[in-house]
Amino acid sequence: MPRVTTEITDHIAHVTLTRGDKMNAVDPEMAEAIVEAGTALVGNDDIRAVVLSGEGRGFCAGLDVASFAKFAAQDPHDRIMPRTHGDSNLMQEVCMVWRKVPVPVVAALHGVAFGAGFQLALGADIRIAHPDTSLAIMEAKWGLVPDMGGMVILPRLVRSDILRRMTYSAEPVLARQGVDWGLVTELSDDPQGVARALAQTIAGKSPSGTRAAKRLIAVAESGADEKTVLYEESREQADLIGKPHQMEIIAANMAGRAPKF
Repeated sequence: MPRVTTEITDHIAHVTLTRGDKMNAVDPEMAEAIVEAGTALVGNDDIRAVVLSGEGRGFCAGLDVASFAKFAAQDPHDRIMPRTHGDSNLMQEVCMVWRKVPVPVVAALHGVAFGAGFQLALGADIRIAHPDTSLAIMEAKWGLVPDMGGMVILPRLVRSDILRRMTYSAEPVLARQGVDWGLVTELSDDPQGVARALAQTIAGKSPSGTRAAKRLIAVAESGADEKTVLYEESREQADLIGKPHQMEIIAANMAGRAPKF
């Protein structure tokens, strides 16, 4: 059985972790499958949004403990240090690949999002979670540090003291708390339904405008100086004004109809 499936309907890519019998725990094969699914979408010009979810009782329970022995048999420097995916290694790319996908990624979280699963969710643009979803930076439980891209994204989302509390303690927090801390976008008793509805809304907007917005937000969040951000605002806007997608949006708004791209 595949560990990850992708189904594209109405310009939305539905990416599902399908190792539900193992709580979608990440072993090397699962990591490869997640990265392959994300990489396949990077160059797909037809998609306008992505919904990322997990089957079974939880989104993702983290690293598969059964694979620890396999990892222990390898030299950690040989396994971890090579940059196999740009600036990342394989496990970091599990999170970071979703930042490379040029359209918004909406994660639907339920059950648990622990360790590797939590950092995978952080790769999404937006996180919709069931109120009882448990979230955790779990690595301290095993005497380790977060090393799957979370330290790139978490400092942009939460205060330093919250980041430190979660990292040092490895204690789970409920998504209800995660909203207040900036880890979760919104709560829903039906996170997948809300994620799909939001993806449909996004898919109805200008495809080129949405992609430009994701690029611009990435620049703004990168720590670029004010001059660079202002320039990129202008450049992205100039490339959109008067182009077919923007003209169709204007025509649709004037006619009171949905745009057709």
